[in-house]
Amino acid sequence: MCTVIVSVDPEAGTPVLLVGVRDEFVTRPWMSPDRHWPDHPGLVGGRDLEAGGTWLAAGPAERRVAALLNGEGTAAPAAGRRSRGELPLLAAEAGELPPVDLFRYDPFHLVLGGLDGVRLWSWDGERLAEEKLPAGVHMIVNTGWDRSDRDPRTAWFRPRFARAARPEWTAGGSTERFWGEWLDPASGAGMGGTAGGAAEGTVGDAVGGAVAWDDPRALIVRRRLPDGRIFASLSVTLVALAPEGLRYDFCPQPDDPSTWHEIDTSRGRPPGRRRRARG
Repeated sequence: MCTVIVSVDPEAGTPVLLVGVRDEFVTRPWMSPDRHWPDHPGLVGGRDLEAGGTWLAAGPAERRVAALLNGEGTAAPAAGRRSRGELPLLAAEAGELPPVDLFRYDPFHLVLGGLDGVRLWSWDGERLAEEKLPAGVHMIVNTGWDRSDRDPRTAWFRPRFARAARPEWTAGGSTERFWGEWLDPASGAGMGGTAGGAAEGTVGDAVGGAVAWDDPRALIVRRRLPDGRIFASLSVTLVALAPEGLRYDFCPQPDDPSTWHEIDTSRGRPPGRRRRARG
């Protein structure tokens, strides 16, 4: 389970805004966003240490962002299967879905945003669909682009993002200053409180009550499976695209909104520290 929220407004100073929530087993190791790939020196993203790819890649120079969600459908044959984590890197670099053999990938949804708009490719293991997202706020979940608010998360959070004041471009400044009202729902709250002030086991003091981690509406989740493993939201990303630049903010501990910080995309830096699994 992962979620991507996209806001498209061609007339705004920030035409594309994107929120990416990554859900994964807490024991899967990863590294915080940086320029981790020598073969893709212009890209910034968090690195999955198990497969080497990423769930979200940003190209600051090109004002692009690509995000990947697992899809539903027919899995690729084990022989020759490739990691889906390379697709955001290829898409963010090329500005389009790369010419790959799709049958070597398990089902996915790939979101690609740029100053010219946002496109979505959905692969179910047999067929590929391509769509361009119109102006408005949209949510993509593991079943795809949820147009009719069938997913409880969409029904709860999409209107809250839609009514939050849109961030306008400013150079520098804190995460709170830049993102304003968008930071509250991006942190899993429901507008009207902050996740940091919620009770244990909740993700925010939402309008009409707190959203618990196991609530179907929850954007930030944490669940212990019958076999003892923990599946949780491991990070949240905010990206804004504007003619003046690309803003990238990252929260490595979604249960602690104080960990939000801006990622420096202006130059290469030493590799980020490995994230330790938290049980």
